Amino acid sequence: MKLLGVLVVALVLASPGFASEQNPTAAELESELVCPICDSTLDTSNAEIARRMKAFIRVRIAAGDTKSAIKAKLVEQFGQGVLAVPPRQGFDWLAWLLPLAGVGVAVVVVGSLAWGWSHSRSEANELRDAPPLDPGTERRLDYELDRFE
Repeated sequence: MKLLGVLVVALVLASPGFASEQNPTAAELESELVCPICDSTLDTSNAEIARRMKAFIRVRIAAGDTKSAIKAKLVEQFGQGVLAVPPRQGFDWLAWLLPLAGVGVAVVVVGSLAWGWSHSRSEANELRDAPPLDPGTERRLDYELDRFE
């Protein structure tokens, strides 16, 4: 029974993605593609090539092409740089993994610095709680400190 519930939820969540693939909208594609001239997404670009790409997208949607097919045709013509989000395959995985690795390294560095700082503070407290100096050592220390002033 639980398996059936999980299956229904998975289908409900997957269906919008499938519908988007089969029946993409121009606005959706324009926000996922980049103008090769101005390096902004098509939905914000007014460059001539961006207007031509938008027209191409509308023609391909009217012809019944899928989202992947339209993107593939534009990538074939303009290269991978036309995609606003790099694909999750091959060498492009680095674009997804390096920021995560950077965050992981930052967490480790900040954590170790915080740990070291907290332990140095406890060592300073231990020195403060040290037994008092004998009177002769204290006089000699006062004399040496007065000499440096």
